[in-house]
Parts: sequence; C-alpha cells; structure tokens
Amino acid sequence: MSDSNKGPTRRQAHERKLKRRSMILAAISTSVVVAALVILIPLTPGWERVKQSFFNWDIVVRTFPKLLNAFLLDVAIFAWSVPLIAALGLAIALARDVRDPVFYPLRLFGILYTDIFRGVPVVLVVYLIGFGIPGLGLQRPFNSPYLWGTVALVLTYAAYVAEIFRSGIESIHASQRNAALSLGMSPSDTMRFVILPQAIRRVVPAQMNILIALQKDVALLSFIGPVEIFRQAGVFKSLLASFTPYVVAAAIFLVVTIPATRLADHMLAKQNRARS
Repeated sequence: MSDSNKGPTRRQAHERKLKRRSMILAAISTSVVVAALVILIPLTPGWERVKQSFFNWDIVVRTFPKLLNAFLLDVAIFAWSVPLIAALGLAIALARDVRDPVFYPLRLFGILYTDIFRGVPVVLVVYLIGFGIPGLGLQRPFNSPYLWGTVALVLTYAAYVAEIFRSGIESIHASQRNAALSLGMSPSDTMRFVILPQAIRRVVPAQMNILIALQKDVALLSFIGPVEIFRQAGVFKSLLASFTPYVVAAAIFLVVTIPATRLADHMLAKQNRARS
C-alpha cells in the first residue's frame, strides 16, 4: 500500500484533536461572554436612555436609505483616489531608490515628501488644502471641496504607500539587481522587469490595510463641505436629537471594512506561510 493511502499519522491526529478542542473552548467562552453582555447590560440603570438615543429602530428605518446613499459618495471619492495614490506613491518610492548622484535632488524630494506628509495628521492636511486652495479665489470647478479634499487624501496616503513600496523594493536581494545588470539590462529595465514585479507582490497585504484606512478617512472630508455619510449622520442627529444615525453609519462602514480586513489578514497569513 502506498503512503498516500495511509491514514493520518499519530501526530496529525493529535494536532487535529487539539484544534477541535481549541475551537470548542473558544466557542464556549465566546458564548458565555456574549450571554453575559446580553443579560447584564439591560439591567444597568441608564440602559433605556442609551437604547433610545443609540439604538432606536424607528430612526434606523428612517435614516438608513439616505445614509446608504451618502455612503456612495464615500465610495466614489475612495474609488478615484486609489489609482492616484498608487501612482504617486510608486513614483515617490522610485524617486527614493535612485542611485545616480546626478538625481540626488529627486531622492531628497522623496525623503522630504514622506517625512512631511507622514508627520502631519490627515485632518490638518484636509483643512489646510481644503480651505487654503479655494481661498485663492479660483473659479469653478477648481474651488470644489471634492477636488481639494481628494488632493489632500492623495498627498497624505501616497506618502504611506510610497514607504510600503520602498520596503518591498528593498526586500529584494541586491544579487538580483546585480545579476540583471550583469546581463546587460539597463537600471530602468532592471527595476521594471525584475525588482518591481516581486516587490509589488510582497507588499499587497500591507497595501490592503492602507486601503481600509483610506476608506474610513474619506469621512474627514465632511469637515470641508462634502455631504458624505458622516456629515449626513450629523444632520440627522441634529434633526432627530438621536445618536442612532451615527450607529447606522458605523454599521455601514463595518459591512465594508470587516470583509476587507479579513481578506488582508488572509493574504498576509498566506504570504507568511509561503515564506516559512
């Protein structure tokens, strides 16, 4: 009988037993905690007031359609920002990787860019650009908060994306670059055909986490005018004197971000398994 027809080894059987035991214990402990929360929280003195303010079902039904419609603006801003961030981030990463002394000013620009935009909070960049540029008196559409809000997000997130790309580029062993150059490839072709394809694959999980953060930070543009989901929730909160619209907005974000987070974690775990 071949080895492929044999049953699991004793060690494999033991590991499966331990895995089943861990899953059972995790399920039991989780159920106990959830049950305790469900039973104990309603017994607190202020639960009815909190329930009315944060979990009013009638308000959920009334506000959900408009909040979902406002969320589509978040998705649109996210969608047109992502390719711009990726392109600018890659360009900054390549600028920081230049080796020729003649292009040192380009490398210096990349260093200063990442230092500045990683050092300033996103909300401050949104305020400075979102209010500063339109204050120059530009005509439509060049005074639009949608335009300059997007610019603020692109400039900020490109700095983080650039650093991730740069870490991927530097993770490629120098011998591959030297081998390509010894075969007669130019430095640009070496980067394009040898280094970048490998580097981009390595940083995909990390970039996924940046995209998740970007999806949430789109809400910061509400401070300069766009009526996206966060601003719309604030309008409903003022009209209805309830915080329930904020809870609904948070739930809508979670429906999008949790699957994306699980996908990023899965890709990172798969990458780690492949490396080990």
